[in-house]
Amino acid sequence: MTTNSEWQARKEKAMARGQGTLAPVYIERAENAELWDVEGNRYIDFGSGIAVTNTGHSNPKVKAAAIEQIERFSHTCVMVTPYDSAVLLAEQLNELAPGNTPKKTIFVTTGAEAVENCVKIARAHTGRRGLIAFNGGFHGRTNMTMALTGKVAPYKSKFGPFPAEIYHAPFPNEYHGISVEDSLKALELLFKVEIEASDVAAIIVEPIQGEGGFYIAPPEFMQAIRALCDKHGIVMIADEIQTGFGRTGKFFCSEYSDVEPDLMTTAKGIAGGFPLAAVVGKAEIMDAPLPGGLGGTYGGSPVGCAAALAVIEVMKEENLVQRSNQIGDKFIENMKNLQQQYPDRIGDVRNRGAMIAIELVQNGSADEPDADLCKALVGAAMERGLVLLSCGLYGNVIRFLPPLTISDEIIEEGLGIIAECFEELVAMHQAA
Repeated sequence: MTTNSEWQARKEKAMARGQGTLAPVYIERAENAELWDVEGNRYIDFGSGIAVTNTGHSNPKVKAAAIEQIERFSHTCVMVTPYDSAVLLAEQLNELAPGNTPKKTIFVTTGAEAVENCVKIARAHTGRRGLIAFNGGFHGRTNMTMALTGKVAPYKSKFGPFPAEIYHAPFPNEYHGISVEDSLKALELLFKVEIEASDVAAIIVEPIQGEGGFYIAPPEFMQAIRALCDKHGIVMIADEIQTGFGRTGKFFCSEYSDVEPDLMTTAKGIAGGFPLAAVVGKAEIMDAPLPGGLGGTYGGSPVGCAAALAVIEVMKEENLVQRSNQIGDKFIENMKNLQQQYPDRIGDVRNRGAMIAIELVQNGSADEPDADLCKALVGAAMERGLVLLSCGLYGNVIRFLPPLTISDEIIEEGLGIIAECFEELVAMHQAA
C-alpha cells in the first residue's frame, strides 16, 4: 500500500507548488458525504469539493447516467456534431433560470470560462468596454477573471498585469460596517471619476460572495444593481457558480431578491463532479456574438450533460432545495450555541440554506480577524476526520458546504468534531 505521505512526496516532485493542497490526504473512494483515503481512514466531507457534489459523492443516478453516456460515446464536440443531451439540458436551465424573459444557454467547461464568456457576450451586446466588480469577489483564475476578482492573495499575486477597464466597488457588508448605501454611493462615484456609465458593458456580482467570506448581498442591493443596470443599459451578470443548484435554499440565489439577471454563470454543482459550466441569459443578449464566437472543444461534454440532467432529476425527486434549508437550520442552531460559548472568538454566524459560515475573531471584534484560529481549526478537524474549508479576505472564515444529501446523523457527528476541536484550541490559546 502506498501511504498518504508517500503520495504527497510524489506529488511535490511531479506537480507545481502553485496547485496547492489543503491536506496531504489521498482519496481512494467516496460515497455521499463520506471519503476514505488510501490508508483506509474515513472523513466526513463538509466541503463537497468546494460546493460541487451537492447531490453527494458517487450519487447512483448521476453515476449511472455518466456510465450510460460513456458506453455510447464520450466526445464529438457540441459545435461539430451535437447531441440531444446538450439541447435537453439547455432547455431545462432556461426554464430554471430566474425571471420570465426568454433564455438561451451556452456550455463551457469551467466557471472561469463561464465568466469570460459573460464578458464577451456583454461587450458584444453593448459595444462597450468597461466592467465593474466588487471588493472581495471571486470570479476565477484566468487573466480576465483574476482582474475581476477583488482579492489579491493568493489569486493575483505575481500574475499581473491584468486587463484594463475593470473597476471595483465595495460590497455591502453589515458585519464590517459597509451599508448598501455606501456601496451604491461608491458606484455612483465610479461613474464620476473613473468611467462613464455609458461606457460600462457589465456589472458582475455574486449573490453571496464565495471566496470572499460568504457575505450575503441584501435583496435591496441586488434590486438596486438591477435598477442601475436598467437605467444605464448595463448588462447585469449574476455569478451563481458557488450559489447555484440548490446550495442556498433556492435553485439559484438571485431568486431571494426577486431579480432577473441578464446573464448568469453556473458551474460547480451543475454536474455532480463532472467538468461542466454554462452561461444562461436573456435570449436577445445571448445572441449578440456571431456564430463561432463562443464555444470550446470540451464545452458541453456529453458525459457532463448527461450527469447534469441526472443531477436536476435527483434534486427534484429528493427535494434537495428544501433539504438545503433544513441543513442550514441545523448548522446555524449549533453554531449559534457555539458562539454563545465563545462570543469573543466567533464574531458572526451567517447562512443562506446550506451555504454556511462562521467568522473567527479576537476579543469579539470584527476588526480583529483570527486567521490563525481558522487555520488551526481546519487542521484539527482534518486530523479527527472532518473536511472543513476556509475563506475570506483575511482567511478567518470557516465555510460549510456539505452535500445536500447528507444525513442528520453525519451532520451531528461532524458538528461534534467541531465542538471538540474548538474547545481544545481555545484552551490551548488560553494556556499559552
